[in-house]
Amino acid sequence: MVRTRVGYAGGTKENPTYRNLGDHSETIQVDYDPEVITYEELLKIFWENHNPEFAAWSRQYMAAVFYHDEEQKRAAEKSRERLASKLNREIKTQILPFTGFYLAEDYHQKYTLSRYPELMKEFRAMYPTTQGLVSSTSAARVNGYLAGYGGCERLQTDINALGLSEQSAKRLLTMVCGRKVAATCNIKEQLSLE
Repeated sequence: MVRTRVGYAGGTKENPTYRNLGDHSETIQVDYDPEVITYEELLKIFWENHNPEFAAWSRQYMAAVFYHDEEQKRAAEKSRERLASKLNREIKTQILPFTGFYLAEDYHQKYTLSRYPELMKEFRAMYPTTQGLVSSTSAARVNGYLAGYGGCERLQTDINALGLSEQSAKRLLTMVCGRKVAATCNIKEQLSLE
């Protein structure tokens, strides 16, 4: 993943907000490098990380894949059909055309990371504007690790590229991997990924 942003998509209302969504759904925009991860691999991650049999009680919480072109549409439909066949159940997740994305309010961005003030303070020093923080690859990755995605082994590979101070890097490693791993990991302070 290059970066993720929280926002609203799938509807017709101009400039939706959390309190006035109109016909949009809450969603995550994912920027990725196809040289590193394929669209099909992203779809696999998507299907594994939500309940595709769940029919949301409102459009706001609907599960959906928003495709940008016919190739993405075919890949998403094929992956949904494979899953339906494997589960032998109806999949309620929608596959819809991308019609635009509206960034959610600041307090929705990097939600898990924002619950760790000492790490947020460091990221705020690196990215003084909200736009910088929201667009940060490092902040997106740390947010993911803190939310339980990526895992210890991946973090150990990634840690020196996140741009964190040695103290913050050790704290993150301790939270994700435990004290033993954090104590043995070779941390070098480097520039962030941006």
